[in-house]
Amino acid sequence: MIRRACEADIPSVAAIYDRILSAQDRGILFTGWVRGVYPTKQTAQDALNAGELFVLEEEGSLLAAAKINQQQVNEYVLADWKYDVPEDQIMVLHTLVVDPEQSGRGYGTRFVRFYEHYAQEHGCKYLRMDTNVINSAARKLYRGLGYQEVGIVPCRFNGIPNVRLVCLEKCLEENQC
Repeated sequence: MIRRACEADIPSVAAIYDRILSAQDRGILFTGWVRGVYPTKQTAQDALNAGELFVLEEEGSLLAAAKINQQQVNEYVLADWKYDVPEDQIMVLHTLVVDPEQSGRGYGTRFVRFYEHYAQEHGCKYLRMDTNVINSAARKLYRGLGYQEVGIVPCRFNGIPNVRLVCLEKCLEENQC
């Protein structure tokens, strides 16, 4: 089940961040994140406080999380977006994480599908997200789900220098876009 997060979920979300960063330290994953910089427990807390943090829970275990809202990050102005539409028609997925101990089980796909449904329910048929250029697993997932990479923006992102931010988008109603 995917639901809005509650205060009790914050330690579990932070633990997923830590497991991802530990896997990156061991050379198993490549996110481009930096421990103590992004993401942190405060990243999850801020998303919760804004009412924008969602979690995927199964049999009492929290397996994935993400922030969903309509706020595009400043770096998005540098991307060559295919769809030039009003901001109120765009939904954005931020910081999607799946517990690395649960990878390959479809949780990332389930979360993205939830995001798409959530966007439709809120009148948004244009979807945007980003990932680091070195995050090949995320890029493969998003491509497989129909997202198009519209550009790579060199920037300082979430406090991390020298990021090459891949901007992705999708229109939910291709025949009308």
